[in-house]
Amino acid sequence: MKKGEIIIKDTHRGLWYEDGVLAKVLEAGRYEIPSRDRLFGPKGALVEVVLVDMRERDLTIKGQEILTSDKVALRVSIVVQFRVVDPKLAIHAVEKYEDRLYSDIQLAARRSLASMTLEDILTNRNRLSEDILRDVKTSAASYGVTIQRADVKDLVFPGNLQEIMNKVLAAERMSQVQLVEARTKADVQRIESQAKAEAQRLEAEAQANAQRLAAQGDSEVQRLHTEAEIHRLQERERNAQAYAKHPALLRILELETLRELGRNGNARIYIGFEKHLGAAGLKDGD
Repeated sequence: MKKGEIIIKDTHRGLWYEDGVLAKVLEAGRYEIPSRDRLFGPKGALVEVVLVDMRERDLTIKGQEILTSDKVALRVSIVVQFRVVDPKLAIHAVEKYEDRLYSDIQLAARRSLASMTLEDILTNRNRLSEDILRDVKTSAASYGVTIQRADVKDLVFPGNLQEIMNKVLAAERMSQVQLVEARTKADVQRIESQAKAEAQRLEAEAQANAQRLAAQGDSEVQRLHTEAEIHRLQERERNAQAYAKHPALLRILELETLRELGRNGNARIYIGFEKHLGAAGLKDGD
């Protein structure tokens, strides 16, 4: 940078003062500063340029000891991310905007924690961050600063309380482990019970189906047997009707039967022996 020149980076803005009066706000670029040295005539205005950093930055509020609503002393550390959005307000509205932001955050944290119990803080740390953002955003905007986020970095308890809290947390973790184990065991037992019941149901269905099929098979066999028997009886009935109507058919059947028996050498045929023997006996007696 040459003498009488100023270069403003894109990360900054410049406030251009002439004889102490703000004349303009400079964007990024190179600017020439006029010289006041003149041989003749009145000297020019005294020019001064103040640079303002526009980048996002972190501000840490460390180790603030604060009493909760139930009188427990805590030490809290808070990290705030902020950036300047109006360089003119940041320089003119307050003496040092970073110091002012620090104070505003500190007071907002005290107000928030003073309204919360220890249990509230342990169960909902986000509430503190939300309270700080809500309280500080408006006031910070009045001096050209915007708050991006505010987070609780550390919470430090008194020694005896810390020990108690560690025991409580350990007990809670153990309780959660036992609860998970109990739930897992219960789930396994439930699944096993369901599987056993399903297996029993399927087995019962299979047995019922087998019995039904067996019963259907026996019934079908019985039906076929009955139908065959009826068919035989019907056939006999038709034959009997035919023999009654045509006696010669019955005689022919008798002759065919005798012929078949005659082919068997061991067969014996008795025709009217009782009648003839009876008659012969009477003659002998006479």
